[in-house]
Amino acid sequence: MSDRNLRIVMMGPPGCGKGTQGDILQESLGVPHISTGEILRNAGKEGTELGLKAKALIDDGNFVPDDMIIAIIKEALAKPEMQKGFILDGFPRTVPQAEALDVMLAELNAPLDFVFQLQVPDEILAERIVGRYTCTQCGAGYHDRFKTPKFYGVCDKCGNTEFVRRADDNRRTIKARLATYRASTAPVLPYYETKGILYCVDGTGSIVKVKAKIEQIIGV
Repeated sequence: MSDRNLRIVMMGPPGCGKGTQGDILQESLGVPHISTGEILRNAGKEGTELGLKAKALIDDGNFVPDDMIIAIIKEALAKPEMQKGFILDGFPRTVPQAEALDVMLAELNAPLDFVFQLQVPDEILAERIVGRYTCTQCGAGYHDRFKTPKFYGVCDKCGNTEFVRRADDNRRTIKARLATYRASTAPVLPYYETKGILYCVDGTGSIVKVKAKIEQIIGV
């Protein structure tokens, strides 16, 4: 486990493996891995004013606006457990969100160390997306072929036995989701490239091989 205070952002299109690698890095680096979805779920459970507003929007099938997501992320990053570092995935999704994150971290005197872009061809992304499912209790992610629970039907993290698949994890919607990613999120990559902290990693290998590439860059 690393004793460095590292702040990392994992980026890439749906199905690239950023959540999986974030979970793995959490163990090897000893810093929290948090996704936008997890932050929103936790905010709702904690019953904060922002969290309840976000939960109401999500429950009604609406998008959570940028300003609300930014405010919730700011609350999350201010928690004591984040002071030793963190791994973010699912945020930032746009250049304004990236700029807002820089402002937050400047206030904490804790700039980002690494931004990893996992690169995977569209046909492999489609295969990965179609088989995904998550634990309804803790949000841990699994896959029919590539990442099954150690015990069938039981979540490795919390022991829950109920899982759910995203309604849009199907081949019909994949093209639209990738188009959205390229239009909204891909422009964030040059933003970080100019800062000298963007690292592109081939995400097509095994989970172990991708992990090794990332850890080699980090130096752990």
